[in-house]
Parts: sequence; structure tokens; C-alpha cells
Amino acid sequence: MLTQFATEAQNDALFGKAPRERTVPIPASITPVPGYPKKLVVFKMAASKYWQVRCWLTGKTYKRSAQSQSLRVAQVFAIRFYEQLLAQSFIAIAKPPLPNVQQIDVGSDKTQAHHTFGALAAQMMANEQARVQRGEFSVGSLQVLQNRLDAHILPRWRKWQVNAITANELLTFAQFLSQSFSTTTVSQYLIAVRKVLGVAVMRGLLDKLPEFPKIRVISKPRGAFTPSEYWKLIRTARKLSGQSPPDIGGSLRKTYRLRTADFAMPKDIAWVIGFMVHSFIRPSDLKTLKHRHVEVVRNSNTYLRLTLPETKKHGKPIVTLQPAVRIY
Repeated sequence: MLTQFATEAQNDALFGKAPRERTVPIPASITPVPGYPKKLVVFKMAASKYWQVRCWLTGKTYKRSAQSQSLRVAQVFAIRFYEQLLAQSFIAIAKPPLPNVQQIDVGSDKTQAHHTFGALAAQMMANEQARVQRGEFSVGSLQVLQNRLDAHILPRWRKWQVNAITANELLTFAQFLSQSFSTTTVSQYLIAVRKVLGVAVMRGLLDKLPEFPKIRVISKPRGAFTPSEYWKLIRTARKLSGQSPPDIGGSLRKTYRLRTADFAMPKDIAWVIGFMVHSFIRPSDLKTLKHRHVEVVRNSNTYLRLTLPETKKHGKPIVTLQPAVRIY
């Protein structure tokens, strides 16, 4: 896709196509969105000061202006735009047949195509998209589910009839995944397969779900800092305050279009670390924290009561330790 944009620009320059030149992507500005397919890119053109989004999906190219001069804002816009296109394609594939339309014979190839694993996966994703719109499922979880389908599930079973996916096939699939992934990831892949086959049961294509292999999920809790390590972390954060971090491999410039000289360690990073430790919140929670979410409680014990927006299915108030009051 990047090569295609560069070739278009070179051809226009070679043959002197002035009218089209202003709307052709500037080759040096073409930037992929990290973590997403290469067919999704943002770029700039001479006709606009804003970043543009371009995506190829289901045989068609889609373009949209991000209405922003910030690369990071444009990339976030591109992600949302791409997810909307995915959801629309799922819904279009999964639309039921219109009434009073002559149905195809059961033995025809077109009818059989609707019974394939890939078609039912599209129906399942349309159902999950509806859950997102109802607030029952997060957009991030929907994208993770789609990534798992694209990575190993659909390449393996896209054209299969659902009744051909037996317990033995599922066991072979689990053994294949176990060579590269943890038990938690293997279990999550099987959950995605179960959702697709659940649609088949709902539509009467299967009498019951095949027996799934039992995966014992082994919990691996994240490591923790000892008190001495924590204090070393705080002191180091204070020491590096205001300094530029090492730009290994030019990642700051490649990913965020930032120069190392223009990016310095925030002066309050040590306070941020201390507040997170004493309030038990994640970096994603800190992003949404506002003054209206914080209440200082002073009675027999002094603490903060944090009433944050729901994140990761957690929306209950958080009670902090006393040092968080001083930091706040």
C-alpha cells in the first residue's frame, strides 16, 4: 500500500499531472498506524493542512480527513474509522434475506456458502458490534476478538462447513496454539471459536457444540517492586526529570514524529508514580482522572475517595492510602 502511494506520486511528477498533484499523498508523510494492518495509513497532501486517512477494505479504498494537524490525533481517528468500516462490513455480510424473495435450493453452492465458518464468524462479529453499541462490550475487546479471528482462526477454517469442525479438530488447534502462546491466550482463542459455533447452534446448523479441549489456565501474576526497589525508582525518576530519554532506533521520530531534543521526561513523573502506587490505579485510569472524581475524606483516617469512570469492568469507588492525600 505504501509503495502504491509512492508510485502514484512519482507518476504524477513524471508526467506533469498538475490538477491531480495536490490530492496525491506526499510520499514522505505516509505513516502506518502501529498495531494495525498496513492497508490503514495516514498521510498528508498539498491540498489540505490536515492529515488524511486511507484504508483498503473489501475491495474498496476509503478516504477521510482527520481534521487535525496532529499525527497522534490522526492515528486515533484512523483506528476509529477502520473499526467503523469493519463493523459496517460485518453487518452487511450478516444481513438476513429479505421477505418474499425466492430462496435458493438447499443443495446450491450459494446456500452452502452461508453455512461456512467464515460467514458465521461475520454474523458473530455483527452480534458483538451490537453489544458494543449497547455498552455491554468495549471497542477494544471487539478489536482483540477480530485480531484473533484474522490471525489463526479464519485462515484455518474460513471455508469449512461448521459441522466439519469436530472435537478432534479443536484439540489439534489447541495443540498448535500451545506451541507459541500461553494457556490464557489459547483459552481466549477457543472462546472466540465457541462464539462462532454458538451462532451455528442458534441458527440450527448444529445440534450442539462439539466438545472443547479443557485448558487449565495458569495464572502468572505480574512482578512487584520491593520497598527498596520502589524508592530507587522514585529517586531515579527525580534524577531523570527534565532529561531527554534515549531514542533507541529512532522510535520517537518513526512512531510519533518527535525529535529527541523536543521530548523530555516530565518533571512530575515521580509524583505520578507515587500517586499511582498509593491509590492502586492504572495508567489508563490516570488518563481519565479529573478533580471532580476526587474527594478528600478527613475523619479518624485521612484518605482520598476516587470515583472514576468505569475501566476494565471496574467502576466502584477507590479508597487510597494516606500518602496519596499529600501527593494530590
